[in-house]
Amino acid sequence: MRTEPIRTDLPAHETVQESMPKHQATAFDCFAGCGGMTEGFKQAGYNVIGAVEIDARAADVYTLNHPSVQVWREDISQVTAESILHALNLAKGELDLLGGCPPCQGFSRLRTKNGRRRVRDERNDLIFEFQRLVLELWPRHVMLENVPRLISDRRHRLFTQALKNAGYVIKARVLNVAQYGVPQRRRRAVVIASRVSEPRLADEVCRLVTVREAIGLLGPAGRSGDALHDLPEHRSVRVRERIRNIPKDGGGRSSLPAHLTLKCHGESDGFGDVYGRMAWDEVAPTITTGCFNPSKGRFLHPSENRAITLREAALLQSFPLTYKFPANIGKVKLAEMIGNALPPAFIRAHSLALRERRRHG
Repeated sequence: MRTEPIRTDLPAHETVQESMPKHQATAFDCFAGCGGMTEGFKQAGYNVIGAVEIDARAADVYTLNHPSVQVWREDISQVTAESILHALNLAKGELDLLGGCPPCQGFSRLRTKNGRRRVRDERNDLIFEFQRLVLELWPRHVMLENVPRLISDRRHRLFTQALKNAGYVIKARVLNVAQYGVPQRRRRAVVIASRVSEPRLADEVCRLVTVREAIGLLGPAGRSGDALHDLPEHRSVRVRERIRNIPKDGGGRSSLPAHLTLKCHGESDGFGDVYGRMAWDEVAPTITTGCFNPSKGRFLHPSENRAITLREAALLQSFPLTYKFPANIGKVKLAEMIGNALPPAFIRAHSLALRERRRHG
């Protein structure tokens, strides 16, 4: 049964949204997660008025940071455009921007068998639920973000054709978020659509944001007073010794002495970033759900003998330092939220470009 949005009773505090004028451009966030897209929309000046998120703990984190947004805590397939329009007091076509990032695991390069055959994943088809809401809400602008492989998938072709048939002009590209103010390498597909103007993607920034600029001024992990930065790290004696022997500022496992080299690393030349350190004056590697584990990638701190903390991971995803991630959720779940989140700075850049088009369209 399709339902109305659920609101939490968390105490309200002043937000950007609450202080904005009524004529401010409105936005709705599908597949909202912990709120990366919403944060980017808000930083670009949008009034985010609604969101959909099925994962209860992600929805809790979202509402903790965006308490004035109405959240549908359910499967998007059970959310009707009618319920959204009624709850938000909107008419069809009145919403300025509908954004979403359907779960990307089904499109990921890592979800293949032997590098040849794609693993079937029903989540791939959630893009059509997003398409349904686009056609039924008929927003002025649409932003879809996902992994690069989406662009070559037949679902993307069907999605774009449906929007074109409804009068939207579409622009789609694969971009590196580092070129838009995010301090990490991360290639993402962005689809921008508009029915009121020629869609425009943001211009690239002139200078990259480095790891040092993102996390260099944080206090000591473990005693900073920030629970997310202070979550304990538990490693075996052997792993701690291996980490100590990785050269500082960008070093990798190839420098380890023979007695500390894992047999599997000697037998494979793939996944070369495993047990690697980040470099202070470069952008970080892609922040994934395994970002707290050095065996999952280049996730060691540039100079300290530890993996990056989840606060550092969030900053490298371009979340503000003040963004709340309750530590009691647990490290694995928090890393999943942060690694899967959309980098707010990336969303902000393209949202600002859309607002410029709205102003002149």
